[in-house]
Amino acid sequence: WLGRLLTRWVPQSSLRGFDARFVGIAHLGNAIRCTGRVVERLERDGELLLRVELEAANQHGERKVLGEALIAPGAGRPRPEETDS
Repeated sequence: WLGRLLTRWVPQSSLRGFDARFVGIAHLGNAIRCTGRVVERLERDGELLLRVELEAANQHGERKVLGEALIAPGAGRPRPEETDS
């Protein structure tokens, strides 16, 4: 779920790291909601990165999966000079 949340937001080529761990059982019939929030902006090897905290919780707010990702927001997108014809 959390990986799908990320790749609907940024291209897969923008992911520099992704980690998730199960912290609770999602029961049949649970309505799962995935969220993420940017918690840090940093630079590594000259590349701008965003550290994102991720969470999947059920309809009662009980957390089921927690995760973290490092995203390079500009990666995977064509540069302006590459799109000019």
